[in-house]
Amino acid sequence: VAAAMSAQDAATTRVVMIRHGETLWNRERRSQGQTDTPRSDLGRAQAAAVGERLAPVRFAALYASDLVRAWNTAQAIEAAVAARALAEGRTAPPLRADARLREMHFGEWEGRTSAEIAAADPQAHARSRERDPDFRIPGGECFRDLYARAVAAVSAHARAHTGETIGIIAHGGILDMLYRHTHGIPLQAPRVFSLYNAAYNCLTHDEAGFRLEAWGDTAHLDALSDAVVS
Repeated sequence: VAAAMSAQDAATTRVVMIRHGETLWNRERRSQGQTDTPRSDLGRAQAAAVGERLAPVRFAALYASDLVRAWNTAQAIEAAVAARALAEGRTAPPLRADARLREMHFGEWEGRTSAEIAAADPQAHARSRERDPDFRIPGGECFRDLYARAVAAVSAHARAHTGETIGIIAHGGILDMLYRHTHGIPLQAPRVFSLYNAAYNCLTHDEAGFRLEAWGDTAHLDALSDAVVS
């Protein structure tokens, strides 16, 4: 039995997934998409807190979106993980950028609130609210585009590190697609799960696919005021 469990562990990748720290546009509920928006003071504190939580984890590698809000969050995590590794005489994991981990491209809608979008183009806004998987935002992407690149990117990184633990630092849209993929939730179904900024989320991956280990854990953010932003 022990040998079988060991073989199973060796074939399983743990994928820790972190959404970037809060930005002011998160707070104002503006569509960020692929516009580079900096983190708020709270967002920087969230990144430091999740970095401290992840410091003991022996990551083989960290992969992050190259958008500044995710990349800077990843750098905070990398610093904490590297400091712990150095103190324990271990090699720190590399941090690598992957543009496939960017947020959904919201095209002409970036920088706007839902109310502003609805006022400018009510029909397009209605199709988006219905989560039509093939509705392409003017100048941007559709949900099916996002799903394809998110699942492809995370799956590739998981397969490249079989038996190890990796970190993925990205965006709400990327986490949304992986949660749906793991649970077989249709793209058009309403979201009933959390996508908190800087929460701890973890999937496992083996030849059978992804499974959920933990989701929406914000215990490390409890000391921060207004720490959870959905």
